[in-house]
Amino acid sequence: MMQAPLFVRQLTKKEQAELEAGRRSSQGFTVRRSQMLLLSAEGKSTTAIAQFIGASDQTVRNAIHDFHQRGLEALQAKSSRPHTTHEAFDAQGRERLRALLHQTPRTFGKDTSIWTLDLVAEVTLTVGIVSRPISGETVRNALAQLGVRWKRAKHWITSPDPEYIRKKKAEGCLDPSGSYSSDMGTGFPG
Repeated sequence: MMQAPLFVRQLTKKEQAELEAGRRSSQGFTVRRSQMLLLSAEGKSTTAIAQFIGASDQTVRNAIHDFHQRGLEALQAKSSRPHTTHEAFDAQGRERLRALLHQTPRTFGKDTSIWTLDLVAEVTLTVGIVSRPISGETVRNALAQLGVRWKRAKHWITSPDPEYIRKKKAEGCLDPSGSYSSDMGTGFPG
């Protein structure tokens, strides 16, 4: 299906001057947009401009439409950030996340005793801490809001030896309660 010819509207002297200056910009986006709009003002078709610039016909059409809507602001790229974001964890959810990390993944039917960011993300969805799938980076950011840095869980060796806990305490790995001491790390953030 062939689209109707599209050309930029009549340029004002100020717009013409700005587009000429835009061709010498240090920003590639501005240079390309300026070239597209100036060529269109010279009567070149969107297809010819696209071939000259090395873009698609639709890219040229989008540039012309954007110029008609925003004027010279169309020489600056729009932000690619989402207009709205929804926090995956509220304050209560972050505290539930902290509590979750003080448990073993085996509690949740996993075959490992070591948490990874992606595994935490998966379990938070399963247990209802979050309402939609999230990434490991989202977990890392939530922990940062709690003032906790993620440290890769350490692989602690356990032993069937009944003297295991006594020996670890003697080595300074466990505190008197039988928990791993803070200087050694627990394998869990926080």
